[in-house]
Amino acid sequence: MTTTQLTRYDRSMLRLMNDRRGRPLYATTTRRRVVVAAHVTLTVAIEALIGYFCLAPAEPVWPAAVAAVLMLPWMMATGVINGATRGLLELRERALDERQSADRMRVLARAHRVMTWLLAGSVVGLLAAGAADGDALRVYAAPVLAVVLTAHWLMPLWVAGLTAQDEPAEDEAAVL
Repeated sequence: MTTTQLTRYDRSMLRLMNDRRGRPLYATTTRRRVVVAAHVTLTVAIEALIGYFCLAPAEPVWPAAVAAVLMLPWMMATGVINGATRGLLELRERALDERQSADRMRVLARAHRVMTWLLAGSVVGLLAAGAADGDALRVYAAPVLAVVLTAHWLMPLWVAGLTAQDEPAEDEAAVL
């Protein structure tokens, strides 16, 4: 951590992000990958339901209700990923040590590279859809931009969850 004094908020967030009660949910690489996959799946489902709600001609209410219900497991998965990364992206810079700060920069750089490819693919896809059907750009541009914006917002969290390292076992820590 830096020499800057931590605020009460920083100390409470640091305690929350280092709470080990949820550790069984993300103790192994496989479990973390499952949680990230569940989070991505829930995100896609919520976006699809909201997109359907906004674009359906009859404007049914059920997609919005189902999306609202899916938000609870989505928030739980977000918390599990944040716990697995020990708040790498949620804590302020002054609450991180040097290793965590370097990890944060690596995660952000990797997420930026992935997003660059996702944006390029989105542009190519929209241009191809526009070339095939003149109305496709007007119809699909807003939903595609919403999906890409959400991916841009969540990509660092997903990358951090996928690249988090296993913590040493209790007996290994005692020997060191």
